[in-house]
Amino acid sequence: MGKKLEFNGSIPFDDTWDVIVVGGGPAGSAAATASSRSGAKTLLIEAMGCLGGMGTAGLVPSWCPFTDGEKFICGGIAKEVFLESKKGVDHISEKEIHGHIAINPEQLKRVYDNLVLNSGVEILFNTQVCSVRMDCKDRVSAIIVANKSGLVAYGGSVYIDCTGDGDVAAWAGASYEKGENGTGEFQPASLCFILSNVDAYHYNNGPNMHASDEDAPIWKILNSDRYSEVPDLALCPSVIGPNTLGFNAGHLVDYDNTDPKKQTQAFIKGRKIAKYLHEGLMEYHPKAFAASYLVSTAAALGVRESRRIMGEYMLTLEDYKRRQTFDDEIARNNYSIDMHHNKESSIKNVRQFREYLHDRDRKYAGSYGKGESYGIPYRSLIPQGIKNMLVAGRCISSDRAVQASTRVMPICLGTGEAAGVAAAFAVNNNNADVRDVDINRLRQQLRKNGAYLP
Repeated sequence: MGKKLEFNGSIPFDDTWDVIVVGGGPAGSAAATASSRSGAKTLLIEAMGCLGGMGTAGLVPSWCPFTDGEKFICGGIAKEVFLESKKGVDHISEKEIHGHIAINPEQLKRVYDNLVLNSGVEILFNTQVCSVRMDCKDRVSAIIVANKSGLVAYGGSVYIDCTGDGDVAAWAGASYEKGENGTGEFQPASLCFILSNVDAYHYNNGPNMHASDEDAPIWKILNSDRYSEVPDLALCPSVIGPNTLGFNAGHLVDYDNTDPKKQTQAFIKGRKIAKYLHEGLMEYHPKAFAASYLVSTAAALGVRESRRIMGEYMLTLEDYKRRQTFDDEIARNNYSIDMHHNKESSIKNVRQFREYLHDRDRKYAGSYGKGESYGIPYRSLIPQGIKNMLVAGRCISSDRAVQASTRVMPICLGTGEAAGVAAAFAVNNNNADVRDVDINRLRQQLRKNGAYLP
């Protein structure tokens, strides 16, 4: 865009807020709730019409683990959300808490609504942040949003960026890295979808759906000329309700979520992939899928990677390998380095697929055992050079490998809660500098809230 349009008009400005949270996914919902519970007047701004991000609008069909196989390590608000969400999946036992637990997205929407509203937060849906104003180079003074009221500005003492892509922090001048720096490669995205009227008996007693099984239907779909839009082996289904499956499937390669044109293309391609995967399942697993119906594709893209905001500390792969503990840690994580690569599209047989998984595990030191975890320091939530801002969720400060571990929803809830409590504490400091928060007090409060900080 070569031309520039001058805008010199005035817009309404509401600067009555203590804490403003941008993005209402898991991180933002937890941040706003924690901030308000800690006594701060809190505004939550969300671009879509519901809270929850990937678990709701994104239709991700299951949670990544909240436990280390023995106990909850994602406690506090994360545990609240998880246990309430489980009430919407009657086919899963109350005692089942470990591993990947299915999500009922409509139940989860209500869980987040109740969580945030009952804490006293004010929410603005369908509101897109479009600009950031700075008092000086190191302090945000206002954000400008667009919604049905037109352009409106909001001001607060502390801002929390939970956009996933780090939009607010980047627009405020924070340094960041994107994808594999220097190559333009990102982990592929996915557009999740739901199939209903699946024959549950034949699904549960039919062929294994995972690509590690040479009889899995995905191999036949991928090798058929009729389903050329299906890019690779990514096919992760979960039973989310009666005769209803949610699918995290189909990789969208060479995709940058900070590029509006690429984002648009990804939605269109993702809907095609869902259609062809459905048709392929009907052909190659007819006992389960012949009468099935494609109910919905997600309203939000499943983005695994975009910006990583550079903070006061960068979490690294070595920290993961060492099961590192930090004096200022505000959350713990047990999730593996779940790195999705574009080269998965070149895999043509089961042997290559198994070799690929083995090589990936070897490169990233494999998965953790029961009882193992590593810490996430508060410093990874503080953007370099900005005094009154925190980040939480997918865009916290880490290297590319560890971001493939910290990007999942339980950890986003944990970093969000920590950011919310810290922001509320910072409001009461003279200059609202998030670096002046008393770490011991912050950790004590998080423990009181139920966080696991050994």
